[in-house]
Amino acid sequence: MTKFLLRWIASAASIYITAALFENVYITGFGAAMLAAVILGIANMIVKPIIVLFTLPINIITLGLFTLVINGFVLKITAGLVSGFMINGLFTAILASVVLSIVHMVLSGILGVKKD
Repeated sequence: MTKFLLRWIASAASIYITAALFENVYITGFGAAMLAAVILGIANMIVKPIIVLFTLPINIITLGLFTLVINGFVLKITAGLVSGFMINGLFTAILASVVLSIVHMVLSGILGVKKD
């Protein structure tokens, strides 16, 4: 249970830090970041595999680089569903998703949360 909570806090803190780093990414507070972390996790489990499946030919042609666009799109969907979280523009969402992944990796390493 503590690993789950640490992962959730790491995800929320990553979203909060990413919003602080980008001018076009807004979050109202840590509570909105906690909710965004839950919605992003659910979207990554349900929506992302479906999008990856439908865009598989493009993903193969671009040698997997189109996954960055998919990650940005899923982050933009999350921002649309959470009222205190907003991202202006798809390109900003793509860049923010890359930074979010890096920040989450660093925070998970600091907290000692490993993926099982």
